[in-house]
Amino acid sequence: MALIEAKGISKTYRLGDIDLKALCEVSLTIDKGEFVAIMGPSGSGKSTFMNILGCLDKPTGGKYLLEGTDVGKLDRDELAGIRNKKIGFVFQGFNLLPRTSAFENVELPLLYDGIPAKERSHKAMAAIKSVGLEGRESHHPNQLSGGQQQRVAVARALVNNAPIILADEPTGNLDTKTSAEIMELFVRLNIESKITIILVTHERDIAAYSRRVIRFLDGCIVSDERKV
Repeated sequence: MALIEAKGISKTYRLGDIDLKALCEVSLTIDKGEFVAIMGPSGSGKSTFMNILGCLDKPTGGKYLLEGTDVGKLDRDELAGIRNKKIGFVFQGFNLLPRTSAFENVELPLLYDGIPAKERSHKAMAAIKSVGLEGRESHHPNQLSGGQQQRVAVARALVNNAPIILADEPTGNLDTKTSAEIMELFVRLNIESKITIILVTHERDIAAYSRRVIRFLDGCIVSDERKV
């Protein structure tokens, strides 16, 4: 069974009197442990598709199955549960709480999940160590470099042992050297922890870290290439 299965997914936005088609009957499967890059120009539908995969939006048509579950049939609380336990999110802008420490940012999903304090502490520190930030856990975001802030975001995505990481332009605010470090971290997590990584990027050198590149154009998949 595929980890992710999209069956004829469409998404249409109503803008005044105009219907804007963002996705046109997109179908694909992603297996557990894959590292996939999704590419395409602005307006191609790649971010819309990522939002649907992340249960942040629902398709207008078609079906999205996550581990065999029809996501379209879930209510708001069930979707929130999937986002918290099944999917870790990493964004271009880091999305860290500015007035809290790296440790507190990382443990936040556990707090939402009602995990006891001792267990939260253990899991948060394990996630911080896994991204190489031990010793920085008490620092606030403004005391960390861009690369370190993104590592905090990755640790937060990992803390609930989610099997999937969705990363939307995760290197967009980083310099070339730091971008390479973050991508090498993703590669290590994919290989060593078998985490499925789905990455949106417009940069070919970033997509090159993946083992499969899916290209979108005008709401459709125009190519789907796997590395041999």
